[in-house]
Amino acid sequence: MAKKIIIGSRGSELALWQANFIQKELDKAGVKTEIKIIKTRGDKQPEERFSEMQGQGFFTKEIEDALLGKEIDLAVHSYKDLPTTPVKGLTVGAVSYREDPSELLLINKEAVDLKKKLFLKKEALLGTSATRRKVQVLALRPDVIIEELRGNVPTRIQKLRDKKYDAIFVASAAIERLGIDVSEFHAERLSPHELVPAPAQGVLALQIREGDKAMHEVVQKINHPEVEEIVSIERKIFNLFDGGCNLPLGIYCVKERDEEDKPFFKAWAAYAKTDKEIPRYYYFETRQPETWPQKVSEKIKSNNPASVFITRDIREDDFFSRVLKASGYEVSGRAFIEFKSIPFGKPRATDWIFFSSKHAVKYFFEQKPEIGNVKIGVIGKSTASQVRTYGKRADFIGYSTDTRMTGKQFANLVKSGTVLFPQAKDSMRSIQQQFYNKSQVIDLPVYETLSKPVDGIPDADIMLFTSPSNVEAFLEKKHIKKGQKIIAMGDATANTLKKAGLLSVYLVPSFDEIGLLQAIFSL
Repeated sequence: MAKKIIIGSRGSELALWQANFIQKELDKAGVKTEIKIIKTRGDKQPEERFSEMQGQGFFTKEIEDALLGKEIDLAVHSYKDLPTTPVKGLTVGAVSYREDPSELLLINKEAVDLKKKLFLKKEALLGTSATRRKVQVLALRPDVIIEELRGNVPTRIQKLRDKKYDAIFVASAAIERLGIDVSEFHAERLSPHELVPAPAQGVLALQIREGDKAMHEVVQKINHPEVEEIVSIERKIFNLFDGGCNLPLGIYCVKERDEEDKPFFKAWAAYAKTDKEIPRYYYFETRQPETWPQKVSEKIKSNNPASVFITRDIREDDFFSRVLKASGYEVSGRAFIEFKSIPFGKPRATDWIFFSSKHAVKYFFEQKPEIGNVKIGVIGKSTASQVRTYGKRADFIGYSTDTRMTGKQFANLVKSGTVLFPQAKDSMRSIQQQFYNKSQVIDLPVYETLSKPVDGIPDADIMLFTSPSNVEAFLEKKHIKKGQKIIAMGDATANTLKKAGLLSVYLVPSFDEIGLLQAIFSL
């Protein structure tokens, strides 16, 4: 294309970063451009509440009008801001790479409480304008007070700095792209599996006029086809729901490859009909993405309450129970095991300490061992959070429910270093078995597991087993009844069930409460 291309963009610092990034990418491809700044309704009315803005596209409409009117040749948007129903005459011709789609929770340090979910103090004042974030936060922390927060990223951060809020949400992508130093705050990065982002979060959309073959050819030079495939699925799922960009629905997809190098897709979702409801959480997998959005949306829209029994003691008001009961589920639970501390004296000095459960963390740190600045590895976000309550941070977190895979990843990281494993007496040692050099491994029993009576268990539709020990204690006295669905927390628990002849077992997608809920709602 011989003429200089005009790129349309909003005037905020982040929008200009995005436009300049695309300008540089096109320049590398030999395409000359200039940037034209266009004000949108969202910019002109910075204090208007998102929830009170009717319709969609309040950050995009004026730019799209300029594109349709041929004032510009190309529009650059945060893809998540684009309405999922395309504007007539326009199309997305290409997409950027995907920046980290995680949400970043910035907390003033005096408002931090490491013993509470999200590490926010009781009744903290949290600023956000997204209903999707609001419903997910209130499900976890119903005591948190949420107030509308508008403005560009630097403006929002300044409001936090000025103590107008205890905490605010920003997209991790925005902080990364602008290179903002947030070290003055406690920054908590929430993975897209636990706080599900907006469709296409972290991706830039390059919008062109429909039928403009020359511009399509130009933007295809910098297109990322795999990102395009993934965000297309996210947006198709979202588009099958009635509601605008304020619909409380988070969707996040990834494409992975199995051991035979065959592609498959994963998706996480959090959905509430309104901003007054507690969301439901989902996890899906498929090898057939063509028909997937329809099937996923139908599953999310449907709600088929069942009775659930979990092998742990639960409180009436805990997160797990509250979410299920809000959707009409009956919830009961009881642990079939209890724990007893084992005194261990002064532990050996090692390069790493690895915890495979919250119990191991508790019974290790309760004895106040001197460990210095040793590195820490854990399985799952819940175990990592438990470590944080003792003033430490995990340097490695294994997210896979396959402990063998986590063990291999950890062993590769440790290399020739030594590792202390605080654990249960008679532990299955799944992580340790992945170390080729056994002299690197130092086992330290810090608690033992004791069986409790198994009686008066309701005939629930869904049985959720949280550990191999709970499976063994249950099956000594009871049996699974016909028609009951079984969920296992981790492959070790699943293998114990399968050894007992129970072959139809569902695995939780992650070792935390949201993972448990995703397994139940997705059945």
